[in-house]
Amino acid sequence: MTTSDTRLHGLWLPLITPFRDGALDEPSLRNLIRHYAAKAIDGLVLGATSGEGLALSWDERARLVGVVRDEMSNTGRTLPICLGIGGVATSDLIEALDRTASWPIDFHLISSPPYVRPSQRGLLAHFTALAERTAHPIVLYNIPYRSAVGLDNDTLLQLALHPAIAGLKDCCANRMQTRELIARRPVGFQILTGEDPQSFDALQAGANGAILLSAHLETETFAAMLQHVKAGRHEAAAACWARVEPLTRLLFAEPSPAPAKYWLARTGVIASAEVRLPMVEVGAEFAARLDQEIERREPTRQSRIA
Repeated sequence: MTTSDTRLHGLWLPLITPFRDGALDEPSLRNLIRHYAAKAIDGLVLGATSGEGLALSWDERARLVGVVRDEMSNTGRTLPICLGIGGVATSDLIEALDRTASWPIDFHLISSPPYVRPSQRGLLAHFTALAERTAHPIVLYNIPYRSAVGLDNDTLLQLALHPAIAGLKDCCANRMQTRELIARRPVGFQILTGEDPQSFDALQAGANGAILLSAHLETETFAAMLQHVKAGRHEAAAACWARVEPLTRLLFAEPSPAPAKYWLARTGVIASAEVRLPMVEVGAEFAARLDQEIERREPTRQSRIA
């Protein structure tokens, strides 16, 4: 296992998990994979924040991974999969790593333990213990506004030297911290921005790619933006960003992933906008706002599938 992993680049989709009548909606999940396999994405994140991972049972997570792998095989395209796991106790996460060691995944995405607010020394010890146990490379997930404590850059740079830690999904929401980390990272440590409204700035600063909920929509435009940035075509990249930037705010105007699920259901990609409590579907007023934007961007696709 090596820190340098060339698969961690480009546009990754943190796939939503479709539900219907309280259960995992496998037909919609297969349709999602067919839909996005035809687009210019470079990887999938399953069962993380956008996938309502903490609301999934272990059986559902296993089915989620299995169905995605099976449908990708049917499409003839193979994409790397990063599975989100989370928890508070290091021992629980070690158990999760052992449970998923034989699963057909490529990476684990792991955030800081929520609620307990460990010190930076505690976070260093926690992630080091996980890295020593994992069968799959780890992508760190720094999202302090969800985990209650963030990883400082000095801690991240120490963790980046571990051969089992391949990269970072950066949601620190601090532009200066992101830019400093990109400038100081060791060779081979991949940084993917996950903060949708700040993603363009992070890519311009040198991030290797992006994991963006917003890229469920206008996927081709997001992918083109990344390619233009990589090639140094600044005006073309800025034009793409101008088209998608409003989506990076709209889709988080109510708790995510409910707005994205509503959009995908209204345009026929999934059968239902259903989410699991304590998440709730978008309110009527915001749904009307989304309908207006759907009609503007996708006027021929505003219909539900059965």
